[in-house]
Amino acid sequence: MAGAEVPGVFVNVQRGGPGLGTIQPSQGDYFQATRGGGNGDYKVIVLAPSSVQEMADFVDLAFELAFKYRNPAMILSDGVIGQMMEKVVLPPFKPRRTDEEVIKQCPWASTGKPKNRERVVITSLELKPEIMEQRNLALQEKYRKIQENEVRFEEQQLDDAEYAIVAFGSAARIAEKSVEIAREQGIKVGLFRPITLFPFPEKQIAELSKKVKGILVAEINAGQMVQDVRLAVNGAVPVEQFGRLGGIVPDPEEIVNALLKLKN
Repeated sequence: MAGAEVPGVFVNVQRGGPGLGTIQPSQGDYFQATRGGGNGDYKVIVLAPSSVQEMADFVDLAFELAFKYRNPAMILSDGVIGQMMEKVVLPPFKPRRTDEEVIKQCPWASTGKPKNRERVVITSLELKPEIMEQRNLALQEKYRKIQENEVRFEEQQLDDAEYAIVAFGSAARIAEKSVEIAREQGIKVGLFRPITLFPFPEKQIAELSKKVKGILVAEINAGQMVQDVRLAVNGAVPVEQFGRLGGIVPDPEEIVNALLKLKN
């Protein structure tokens, strides 16, 4: 799909693994989502909701981005949000587009039998390496544009923070409480939540590292997003990771204890 530039949306509700794993929550698919599950130099747009409302909102956003860039997009959720009960306002239903509307809005699309136009063939197959290289270069340029224009993130209580917690999805929800507990103990800490995992907010995290003494990455896995955070920080401040495995969701106090170890 990435090679043929076919837009589409996937929803991954992460569970414990590897292998058959469990039905419990996890964030162990970060690498799969951001590094790709197939061959070649390609990227998938990845959105990480931290609430049921965002799960609903990101469907429209994912389709918007997928069609804007003719690229697969993924909503990377997990078992916490997948089982959570919250009030949700659903977006209005959109009417099905006719073939004529599709051709006008997406002239590259295949709509079956040609109607007053040349036949459209969608494929990623190209046997000549020099042509395949040009296609790859065009894709890389598209990914650079996505990185420039579509980074999304959220910041909480970072104005006076001496330390920062970086977390996505349900881990960020837990980390909000950790920030509250830590501040009650006199620790000036804030939360940075990447909303897009690709494009990753590397420039914003690099700027954050200039203002804080250390960063704790909280994620429900063995340590995956922490690698991207360390690359963004580039050794400016210490970066440590805290996570639980096998479907165990961490308590806010556990994250605070990990923060205290980083602080000390």
